[in-house]
This record gives sequence, structure tokens and C-alpha cells, in this order.
Amino acid sequence: MIAIEDVSKRYADGTVAVDRLSLEIPNHSITVLVGPSGCGKTTTLRMINRMVEPSSGTIRVDGEDITRRPVNALRQSMGYVIQNAGLFQHRTILDNIATVPRLLGWSKERARARAAELMERVGLDPGMARRYPYQLSGGQQQRVGVARALAADPPILLMDEPFSAVDPVVRRGLQEELLRIQGELGKAIVFVTHDMDEAITVGDRVAVLRTGGKLAQFAAPDELLSAPADAFVEEFLGGDRGIRGLSFLSTRDLALDRSQVFPVGTDWEQLAGQKTAQAPVLVTDADGKPLGWADLTVWTGEVQTLEPYGQGFEVGRDSLRVALDRAVLSPTGQAVGVDASGRVLGLAGQETVATAIRAARQRRAADTPQESAPAKAVR
Repeated sequence: MIAIEDVSKRYADGTVAVDRLSLEIPNHSITVLVGPSGCGKTTTLRMINRMVEPSSGTIRVDGEDITRRPVNALRQSMGYVIQNAGLFQHRTILDNIATVPRLLGWSKERARARAAELMERVGLDPGMARRYPYQLSGGQQQRVGVARALAADPPILLMDEPFSAVDPVVRRGLQEELLRIQGELGKAIVFVTHDMDEAITVGDRVAVLRTGGKLAQFAAPDELLSAPADAFVEEFLGGDRGIRGLSFLSTRDLALDRSQVFPVGTDWEQLAGQKTAQAPVLVTDADGKPLGWADLTVWTGEVQTLEPYGQGFEVGRDSLRVALDRAVLSPTGQAVGVDASGRVLGLAGQETVATAIRAARQRRAADTPQESAPAKAVR
């Protein structure tokens, strides 16, 4: 556990970056620091590894005051990831990742073997080992930065807006990769971001800081969204916090309708006599995967006349937020629910999703806080 106890940081010009902050950051979890510019997020992170020294208060790791440890030993016991990765441009990817093990006295062979192992873990092709940072994309460089931070297997990982410099698609992939790695390794991760969606996606706990480094609220993401502590937190969360809260509700129990799903080879002429023009059907291929929507009043059975179905959602894995989004974007108002292999399980309209939302909230309201573990956002 990292314990931040009544910590403040004041500069000589009178600026207060952090003001009497107290937090307990548990092991095997991701704690996110989020807030507006000037709220002390990065300063707090840097005080944990003494890149910035507190003006007052105490920071402990597993009960030990961090000022009692040599600063180099402290920093080597913590992985550190920053924006744009901060890689050494004159070193190969393999040697970048092996930096900290080499500083700790590992042999070159052992350090490089560890680096090669971590390249695989973070999803980098082994063929990139001999390349240099400028030969990689931004997302690939960030993966190298994460691998380098993990190289000596530190119990603590500090991440300062690590994914903010990449495009949204790459950022989403990096977030998922971080969650996968955390599921395998179970580090104590402190993650700084200014993006509330990112905080909700990756965090087990989220600390919202006010300008001046004061703690506004520290809670699990779903609690933060459902019960903001005050007007500042509510405003910072934004006007769509109700929609964001749906990220914590699973589609597992969503009632799906198969009455409008038909495979290729169906007798369309006969079926058209049984359906109204207001009820387009979803056509699937021989494997049960969606092909598109058909209006039976004009459709002749030719595949090329099908209307695209858009995107489906994976039942049980994706959230009700995703299902609702798919239904809103669907040309028929029906979201296509599929299994892990892409086969259609059924359809869900907006009213069906709304009913599932009400039922899920009622179930959660009936749970006692003692029985409920912090909810994690699903896709």
C-alpha cells in the first residue's frame, strides 16, 4: 500500500500545488488521479518517487517512510511511464526496455532476455527489437515505455498521462493492453489523466482533485458517477455522467429477440406475406453471422440489396452503454447482439435496453455496500 498522509507541496513563490492530501492507494489495483490543470496530479505522482519533495506530510510504501530509503533505490523500485514514452533515441528498442535491469547490475544477456519477454507481453512484434524509437509509431513507442517500466518487475507503476499523445483508437488499445497486463501482474498502479472517460475505463479507484491540490472525492468509478460528492465533482464529470454510468452495467441478462432474425435460404416470398413493411428482418449467413437488414416488401433475396446492420455488441462482454449506442445508430433502432464468435444471439431495441437498465439499477440498489466489490467498467 502507498499511504499519502497529510501531504502538501508549497513553492517559494507561495504557489500551493498540493494541499494536505491524504490517500491510501492499495496494492493490486489502479488508482487514477484526475482533475483540471493545476490540481496537483503530476506533482502528487512525482512526490511518490521523490522527483518532487513534499513540503510537509509523509508518504509511506508498505508502512515505510519513503524518505528513509536512498532516492535512487526508491526510484528503481518503481516503474515510471510518461507522455511520448521518453525513450532513448540512440538505443534500440530492446536496450531501451533493458535500461533499469542493466542499472541494477543484471548481465546484458539476462536484461535483454527480460526485454524480449516484455515485448511479447505488451504486444510488440519481436522483429522490432533492433529498431530505434523513431522507426516506431506513437502507440508502439508507448508500449515500449510500459515494457521498460515493467522490466525490473517493480511492485509500483507510476503513469503520468501515458496515452494522451496518441489518437483515440490507439489510446483505446493501449488502455485495454494495460488492463490485460494488470490482470496478469497485479501491480499497484498510480495513473494520472485529465480525461474522465479514461479514468473510468482503467481505474479501480478515482481521486478527483480540485485546483490547488485538494481532494474533492475518492471513490470507485461507478460510485463517483452515481453519487458525486458536490457540485464541483458533478460539473467535472460532465452532463453525460448517466450515460457513462451504463459502462458498469453488463448486457449479460439483456432480453434478446430472435423473431426478426432469419438465415440465408429462407423462403422470403412466404415470409413476406407474414411480416409487415414496418418490420425489417436481419439476414444471417450460414454460420449465423449478420449480413444486413432486409425490407421484405422490396427485397428480392439478393444479398447486395441488404442494408448494413452497423456494429453489433458482444453479449456479456460489452456494456449496456455500448448496446444503447448500437441501437441508437442502427437504421432499424435494433442493436445486434452477438456471441464471442460473431454469431447473432438476438436483437435489442432501445426500449429493451432501457428496461435492462432499470432492472440492473434495481438489483444494484438492493446490494449492501459490504457485499459489493468496486465495479469495473466493461466495454
